[in-house]
Order: sequence, then C-alpha cells, then structure tokens
Amino acid sequence: MFAEKLFTKENLDNCLKELAKEFRKMNGNRVPAEIILIGGASILINYGFREMTYDMDAIIHSSGAMKDAINIVGDRLGLPVGWLNTDFLNTDSYTPRLVEYSKYYKTFSNILQIRTVSAEYLVAMKLMAGRQYKNDLSDIVGVLMEQEERGDALTLERIKKAIVDLYDSYERIPQNSRTFIEAIYEKDDLSELYEQCRAMELENKEVLLDFQDDYPEVLNGDNLADILQAAREKKFFT
Repeated sequence: MFAEKLFTKENLDNCLKELAKEFRKMNGNRVPAEIILIGGASILINYGFREMTYDMDAIIHSSGAMKDAINIVGDRLGLPVGWLNTDFLNTDSYTPRLVEYSKYYKTFSNILQIRTVSAEYLVAMKLMAGRQYKNDLSDIVGVLMEQEERGDALTLERIKKAIVDLYDSYERIPQNSRTFIEAIYEKDDLSELYEQCRAMELENKEVLLDFQDDYPEVLNGDNLADILQAAREKKFFT
C-alpha cells in the first residue's frame, strides 16, 4: 500500500531519459509519445518545498510499447512495479480536461514529450483528492507559499475557477476540502500551517501502517478514509 522507493528532483529526469531511450529503441522514432505527470512528480518539477515522491502518477498517450518500456526501465534501475502508473485515471481527481491545462516540461530523445500540471490546477486536483494520509493538504499549502514568493499569488478566485474548469462546479470537491482552502486565506503564517499539515499527514500514515501490520490485505482505495478515522479513534481514545 505504501511504497518506499524515493524519486527526487535529481533522479526523476534520469528515469524519464532512460524511459525515452528504451521506448525509442522499441517503437522507432516515427510515433512520438506524451506523458502528463501529475501529483507528486509535478510538485517536484515545478516547486521546491517537496523533496521526494514515491511514484509517478501519469496520463500516458502512447503506443502499447510504452508499457513494456516502463517495465524494462524499472527492472534495469531497480524501481518498484508501478513506478510510472496510470492508477490516477481511476480516481475522482482525474478529468480528461487536465490535458488542456497541462504545460510543457521537456522532450527526451526527440520522442517523449513530458508535460506537468501546476499552480491553481494542481491545487484543484489536490483539493478533489483531499487525502489526509498522503501529501495533498501540505502540497496545497506549499504551492500557495511558493506562488506567493514568486510574486504570482493564487487567489481563492483563481482556484475556484480552476476547479470549475476541471470539474464543472466548485461544489464538486469534498466539503472538507472547501472548508480547508477557504480557511487558508484567513491564515497569516502559511509556513506554520504547512508544518502542521505535514505532521498530521505523517502521523496518519503511521496509523495506517500500524493497521496494515495488524490486518494485512484489508486496506484499499475505497476504505482508507473510514479505516483511518476508526484507527485514529481507537489509538487516541483507548
């Protein structure tokens, strides 16, 4: 459930470079491929506050050779199965409109174009997910902090527009996420809020890891939130 292989800003490009070379060798150079990196990988590429991610969530537009290239490169570099995956397509955060609001990053081996998601659209996706056991909330605060430092602060109106662009309505995102993003704009110190969110996320992850040790093969994407709440209540009230 929780992988422990780290991707950093430094090694991410090398993995993509090796993937492009392998894909070109298998598929030739006539049919290009496009990968849109989202989530943690987009954070690493576009911002400096996050040091690592455990996998690369992506939208992949390519021939079938890409799947084989991913597996071959993963084996060669000692990466975990699913190091580059499209599991995100099965989540509520996915929308085909992300392609429209992605931005160019790099092209590797003249065959593989990489795009990312940033700024208000990345915040919109993180709000739709709103997971309290990963990096969603701290990532939102981190993006807001860095955008402000760059002189391109994200207003609540920009974020709401991005949510509408991607998901049709601001009300589509969970109520907890709406409460969270609106409360941020009442805070004076985002750096303190970032640390608080990160501490909560790490604590929640530990709670889930303990539960996973006690009850193997029970956790899944559908029950994580409910189990986290129940496990936290058991931990702190017994």
